[in-house]
Amino acid sequence: MSDSIVIIPTYNERENIERIIRRVLDLAGKFHIVVIDDGSPDGTAAIVKHLQGEFPQSLFLLERQGKQGLGTAYICGFRWALERGYEFIFEMDADFSHSPDDLPRLYAACREEGADVAVGSRYSNGVNVVNWPLGRVLMSYFASVYVRIITGMKVRDTTAGFVAYRRQVLETINLDEIHFKGYAFQIEMKFTAYKFGFELREVPIIFVNRVLGVSKMNTSIFGEALLGVLQLKWWSFFRSYQR
Repeated sequence: MSDSIVIIPTYNERENIERIIRRVLDLAGKFHIVVIDDGSPDGTAAIVKHLQGEFPQSLFLLERQGKQGLGTAYICGFRWALERGYEFIFEMDADFSHSPDDLPRLYAACREEGADVAVGSRYSNGVNVVNWPLGRVLMSYFASVYVRIITGMKVRDTTAGFVAYRRQVLETINLDEIHFKGYAFQIEMKFTAYKFGFELREVPIIFVNRVLGVSKMNTSIFGEALLGVLQLKWWSFFRSYQR
């Protein structure tokens, strides 16, 4: 039984899903995977079901009807993982923008080095992004700077989606009170963990833009994040963060 589960949300990832599953499960049996598929019409879930025959003890699938948002997919995965006793719970994209080879480094930051939340960071050691247009790099980088200024968090990559949580963090946060469903969800989770006094540590990674499949990123996502962080700061004045 592994103590770690990697949550991979999917929507139309048939080009990537088998390869990412095999790469993660090849990591010396350290990690299990739960795929949260939002009714992908391209047959992503069918590929996962086929692979479950090969990996019955380490690969799991939760199917949902229609696109319900990234945040709700992760919360669904968090609840599933907590119910099954996993100690370390990871968020990861299916498209190889996050390298499976970095999972052990995030794991070590929590398991061996005492972090409560380990963030796979594009910006903790310069700007480590490959194959993004310059405009998108600048938008992402300065969005994170803006979030740091408003929230007071020391995390340089506040919108990062490659994250490891100790189970205590997810048990402490009231997941019913997480408001955002899009990429502002990533900011909200980090900010809430920070307000509860958990230690957030950044682990430098190289982020590589997807080669196969279609990106779900657009400028409205950054708009949600920029407005959402103001809401988060305002709400924080009226919430208690006692463990």
